[in-house]
Amino acid sequence: MTVAPDDATPGATPSGEGRWRFRLWAPDAHHVELLLDGQVHAMAPAGDGDFTLEAGAPEGAPYRFRVHLADGTAADVPDPASRWQPQGVHGPSALLGRDGYRWQHRQWAGRPWNEAVICELHVGTCGGYAGVRAQLPRLAALGFTAIELMPLAQLPGTRNWGYDGVLPYAPAQAYGTPDELKALVDEAHGLGLMVLLDVVYNHFGPQGNLLDTYASAFFKRDAPTPWGEAIDFTQPQVKRFFVDNALMWLQEYRFDGLRLD
Repeated sequence: MTVAPDDATPGATPSGEGRWRFRLWAPDAHHVELLLDGQVHAMAPAGDGDFTLEAGAPEGAPYRFRVHLADGTAADVPDPASRWQPQGVHGPSALLGRDGYRWQHRQWAGRPWNEAVICELHVGTCGGYAGVRAQLPRLAALGFTAIELMPLAQLPGTRNWGYDGVLPYAPAQAYGTPDELKALVDEAHGLGLMVLLDVVYNHFGPQGNLLDTYASAFFKRDAPTPWGEAIDFTQPQVKRFFVDNALMWLQEYRFDGLRLD
């Protein structure tokens, strides 16, 4: 079952006819502006620290949020729910549609778990999404029935195990485009291979995560972990952020399952 986006969906969601709904949870901000394709738009407070706006722009247009804090300072930040970061964690986010890729194996229904013979892969060392895709026939011939990709969330730099991701909705641009990732999953299904994904929902990497600037309530101040501040899942917006992320991987990219770090 596919869950349709609604007004509480974080990030930028297509609303039809070239228009997009933007939503940012910024409870520490006095007010927020959207910097979209060279234009500045004031966002409206929607209660409980949320700011929203609907605006028109072409797919691929760059955007950031400008958060104005109570102390008079301001910061330009990427969308924490960005679907695409073509210039990495420090660059602007880019608008990404949901239905541009033409799936070839729509009837894929997975395999029974008792058939799972899993090969875990690091996408970077395999040559990116296209490199993994080229190896799929050999993996299927060896007897594997599933591949498990190490974390793909956008991370700083180009080389990383994946556990320092900071933008969990954006597939790492160092490995290829979102459509190339979808083509990898699509071809794997055509060869009878399940595709699993490692996801990290218990911490963010130390570089490039700016949530603490404008949404300090995202984290528990009194619960440090070996990787930094713990995430506060008692906050409804935090729970929604990660639930929607899991649904994105399962529905938009058609992964067969998620392995939680």
